[in-house]
Amino acid sequence: MMQLVLASASPARLRLLRRAGLDPVVCQSGFDESQVQTRNPSALVTELASCKAQAVAQHYQDSLIVGCDSVLVVDGEIHGKPKNETIAIARWQQMRGKAGQLYTGHALIDQRQDRCLVRYGLTTVYFSQVSDRAIADYVATGEPLKCAGGFALEGSGGLFVEKIEGCHSNVIGLSLPLFRQMLTELGYTVTDFWQNQQVQ
Repeated sequence: MMQLVLASASPARLRLLRRAGLDPVVCQSGFDESQVQTRNPSALVTELASCKAQAVAQHYQDSLIVGCDSVLVVDGEIHGKPKNETIAIARWQQMRGKAGQLYTGHALIDQRQDRCLVRYGLTTVYFSQVSDRAIADYVATGEPLKCAGGFALEGSGGLFVEKIEGCHSNVIGLSLPLFRQMLTELGYTVTDFWQNQQVQ
């Protein structure tokens, strides 16, 4: 089976794939995200995912490359990773007690078939009514600065999420159900890429 390449340096995405029995090669794309300018969140994440996958595909042959990108939309405003603690605090003060839409774009480049699939997942996240102190303490951990939307569902940020509607792993950065569906569309089964039967 051909090599699976993850065009992302995200530890969370890598953990998701490894826990599902996959062990991709990791290659950060280095793509300049400022090149993509659109206020449409689904168009933004799918274009960024595609560009990241294409950038990495240039360095590999006979491989399957997966690229992803996520943003959070609250009150119609698109949020990526907060640039600093001040922005992260203000963002949490804005989104506490509200619902946000987490979009994750997925691009799969199949070099054997010369095909590229691009899709996106959408999950609604309901945030708790978090106090100013809890927000400040959470931001001080540094976790929000590493995540689209300023929170990690699988980390400490999960304490401040009331519920989600939709795919859980999509919020973490890669929808496993959507990834499986895209593999099927390309003619594969996800078990083709299992490295072993003992999932860590």
